[in-house]
Amino acid sequence: MKIGELVKKTGVSKETIHYYIREGVLPRPRKTGTNKADYGQHYVDQIRLIKALRQNYFLPISVIKKLMEKQKEKTPADQLSFRFLTEFIRPLDQLLSGEVAGRQAFMEATGISTKWLEKMEQWNIITGEQRNGQRYYSRDDVIIGKLLVDMERTGLGPRDGFNPEELRYLTDMIRELVAKNVNRKFGQSNSPDNDRMSSEEISRQGSGSTEIMSLFFYHIYRKIVKEEYRRYFRNMEKGKQDHGEWNR
Repeated sequence: MKIGELVKKTGVSKETIHYYIREGVLPRPRKTGTNKADYGQHYVDQIRLIKALRQNYFLPISVIKKLMEKQKEKTPADQLSFRFLTEFIRPLDQLLSGEVAGRQAFMEATGISTKWLEKMEQWNIITGEQRNGQRYYSRDDVIIGKLLVDMERTGLGPRDGFNPEELRYLTDMIRELVAKNVNRKFGQSNSPDNDRMSSEEISRQGSGSTEIMSLFFYHIYRKIVKEEYRRYFRNMEKGKQDHGEWNR
């Protein structure tokens, strides 16, 4: 793509892109003629990552350059993980509510379509709260909405053979697990611990366990996916070897 298209896709000016190249944060593009160059999808991903690091973490270009160099040493899977975490886990969001008022505003903030928002609300994956005649969506709902849109972009959509209803079953399973644990820990009114704990203490303890379990689910999923891919590739290689022996 030409630099004009790159500007449109990233929202970064031509001058800024040239600055990133001069500073070595972006590689020099392939020249296609005098004063002409070709930019691939890699440039779009890299510029979005630079923007996220600057806007979300307030990092200077010199530090971003070092981080980008470090990323080159990592596997493609870890590079992608770093990009998604940088974009979605934003420190500033932890200080602000990030709440969005209204379905239209939610769709604009996430890029999700009316059809899929209705489906995700029906499945209780996205659960806005009705207040004073207006529907409000939490920061977590906004992040989930953005992730759902990115899932389809990265090959996890109905056209790729992925059944979105599996997300419904997963959400129901997690909701049931969480409800069971909350009731077990705090739902027993005759527990002496409950008598001694204030609502603030219960909330604080619950918040701590929430973050720990969130990290657990994140890492256990990544671990299992990597294991399954390794198993799949081993079986594929074994199948090729067996097929080769039969053809001898």
